[in-house]
Amino acid sequence: MAASFRWLLQLHKDVPKAARFYSEGLDFTVNVCTLRWAELQSGPLKLALMHSPIDQSTQKGYSSLLSFTVTDINSTVTKLMALGAELDGPIKYEVHGKVAAMRCIDGHLLGLYEPV
Repeated sequence: MAASFRWLLQLHKDVPKAARFYSEGLDFTVNVCTLRWAELQSGPLKLALMHSPIDQSTQKGYSSLLSFTVTDINSTVTKLMALGAELDGPIKYEVHGKVAAMRCIDGHLLGLYEPV
């Protein structure tokens, strides 16, 4: 039997705040949320959030990069900025659609794509 994907894990200092960010900013469903652990879902994708006492945004190296297809990049960027994210460069208008990179809480990076 082949292995099946269970979830992707991110470390956060404030798990409830991170769960709210994904729930309100990207419409994830929150299955479980405690101070130390959360499990969120968007379609078949499960995102696990675990408490870390270390501030991930101050660590050198690579953070996770999650990429999402959205129906309206401008309204999604506005929602995420209201929840504490920052654009990592301008929104780009490519032949295939709009793309944006956002630096989120605890240093994680989100890619947004709105196809034409």
